[in-house]
Amino acid sequence: MDQIAITATKRAVSGKEVKKLRNAGKLPAVLYGYDVENQQIEISERDFAKVFKSAGESTLVSLVVEGKAHPVLIHEVQNHYLTDRPIHVDFYAINMAEKVKVKIPIHFNGEAPAVKALGGTLVKNLSEVEVECLPADLPHALEVDISILSTFEDAVRISDLKVSNKVTIHGRPEEVVVTVVAPRSEEEMNALNAEVKEDVTLVEGVVKPEAAPEAVAGEKPVKAEKAEKK
Repeated sequence: MDQIAITATKRAVSGKEVKKLRNAGKLPAVLYGYDVENQQIEISERDFAKVFKSAGESTLVSLVVEGKAHPVLIHEVQNHYLTDRPIHVDFYAINMAEKVKVKIPIHFNGEAPAVKALGGTLVKNLSEVEVECLPADLPHALEVDISILSTFEDAVRISDLKVSNKVTIHGRPEEVVVTVVAPRSEEEMNALNAEVKEDVTLVEGVVKPEAAPEAVAGEKPVKAEKAEKK
């Protein structure tokens, strides 16, 4: 894979002034880490979008600030809560001689016969795994061929993931990455539907005003709590 590079310039503005940068198509960012002083920088939002699409947070990027290149990882991207556009980026400078731990995405390729022929459902238990290696040996992604999933007993586990002998995968070797589960039987579906109907009836009974007098004497009615926003 060709080296991914992006150019930045030192940033003089901060605080509320960065709004002007964003309006001009620039992103405020910070460079910190190995052998570099913390620097406030700015980058092109368009250029960053291209780089982030290719590199994500698991591939080395050459960040060029005023002519000097720094090997970095995109450490954190803050997005606008409404538009989801990036509003700030952290670049972490890497020591190329020291091992790093990075979460690497898993890419699933092919088609599982247990899905196509047997009507099962593909279940992806993991979307990424943590690896440890020298920065130059970081894989961009881990490729998993799901065409080996011919039956409902088949599974790809962490121990099955293919990496270079220079890369160590952290995690339980027996942990399942992806498998195929059998379709529910008619009896299971009927039982599930019955449970759903029962749950709906119970919920309706709680919220109906006439259900309140059934509360145990001396106890305060329990109010339904709102689900926490994630």
